[in-house]
Amino acid sequence: MPFLNKKKPIYASWKLTPPAARQLQHDAIMDNTTIEIETDVGHVVAIRGSVLDVHFQNRLPAMNHELRIGDDGKVVAEVASQLDPHTVRAIAINSPRGIARGTLARNLGRPMQVPVGKPLLGRVLDVFGNAIDGRESLDGVPRRSVHQSPPSVSHRVARSEVFTTGIKAIDLLSPLERGGKAGLFGGAGVGKTVLITELIHNIVGGHDGISLFCGIGERCREAEELYREMGDAGVRENTVMVFGQMNEPPGARFRVGHAAMTMAESFRDDEKQDVLLLIDNIFRFIQAGMEVSGLLGQLPSRVGYQPSLANDLAELQERICTTASAAITSVQAVYVPADDFTDPSAVHTFSHLSASVVLSRKRASEGLYPAIDPLKSTSEMMLPGVVGERHYQTASRVRQTLAGYEELKDIIAMLGMEELSRKDRLTVNRARRLERFLTQPFFTTQQFTGHEGQMVSIEETLEGCERILADEFEGRPERELYMIGRIPGKIP
Repeated sequence: MPFLNKKKPIYASWKLTPPAARQLQHDAIMDNTTIEIETDVGHVVAIRGSVLDVHFQNRLPAMNHELRIGDDGKVVAEVASQLDPHTVRAIAINSPRGIARGTLARNLGRPMQVPVGKPLLGRVLDVFGNAIDGRESLDGVPRRSVHQSPPSVSHRVARSEVFTTGIKAIDLLSPLERGGKAGLFGGAGVGKTVLITELIHNIVGGHDGISLFCGIGERCREAEELYREMGDAGVRENTVMVFGQMNEPPGARFRVGHAAMTMAESFRDDEKQDVLLLIDNIFRFIQAGMEVSGLLGQLPSRVGYQPSLANDLAELQERICTTASAAITSVQAVYVPADDFTDPSAVHTFSHLSASVVLSRKRASEGLYPAIDPLKSTSEMMLPGVVGERHYQTASRVRQTLAGYEELKDIIAMLGMEELSRKDRLTVNRARRLERFLTQPFFTTQQFTGHEGQMVSIEETLEGCERILADEFEGRPERELYMIGRIPGKIP
């Protein structure tokens, strides 16, 4: 605002309320002085839950810039849209309790930042990078914006290398890609989180790089249990855990994935270390985006999802890649609403993955754990030139046998096994034994099942499948192959 004469300038603190600022301007004009009020200070003009409309008289904040609301600046908001030349609409990342119309808001002139680097190892953090494990704070640690562009195509490296997990059903039928993205798809209660924790147990101990676990919208007890389990396994010091729990506002759940990605990128690009990124659950990220979209008043798309679903998911997923320095390998649990794999959230997630492990409620009800559906699980690594001719041929025969059994189930239900031909009875015999051999006792569930956990190499898995397909166990009870690791050299 222009004033008449430039005499003793008065600098207004950003903590002044809007009425006080206007009074100060009026007094300055009457006293023939000038006043300079910070251009990055505005005030809240409307509040609807986690949505804040903030008016700025001078410079308008850019998209995704961080705002600090209130005299103490404890409420953090992020600019989500610009309504007019003076007003922005922001989403509160933490609880906006205590904020009212007229409360001052300060634009920090940059996006939200989180700490990065080696001091994060062994720590448990929230969406802002604050320590929530009761240990010392991370003040003074270098920080980086949560909004980063993915590496350009020229900086990416395409590798076709299998990432071994020690879980028979995954390594045989849908091998993971080192530097790729794998999804664990399933409805509620079919074992996604258990499979994630088993992968942590099997992989993190033998993983040479850094492991980063990102919990999006999951239960608080799962975070506490994971923290203890990693400590017991002795792998916590090479792991970073970032959580945005289900009791937090949608803004926090929507941004915690980006915060974790920024930390992972710092280890990949600065420390030149491979990163294993485990996300539980990517659907909660989509769900948080849907809540944010609804709060912003955007018209919903199909099945009520946000119109920017594909873009929101791509912004996160495209940052997971391999560069010349190191790789980020991601394993993501994906909740499938009502077991409907045509749901937009599942369809859009499928398009980003190199391996899809589908969990079946039917197999879980039959006690076949892990409840992996061998006919729906796929991987781009399943090529003779990548996994080898023997692996490819064995996996193909296993799928063919299980698919043949699936087709015969209706006939068996109506007419019984006696009406099948000799060839079909052999197919059923092999398939039922393969199903039981592909079950496996987990280390993370042995206190509940009583079965000691086991890791199985791909060589042992292939040998066991080949022996079953050769009818070596045709006369043996099926239960002898249930919940075992590798098949012993000779079953007595």
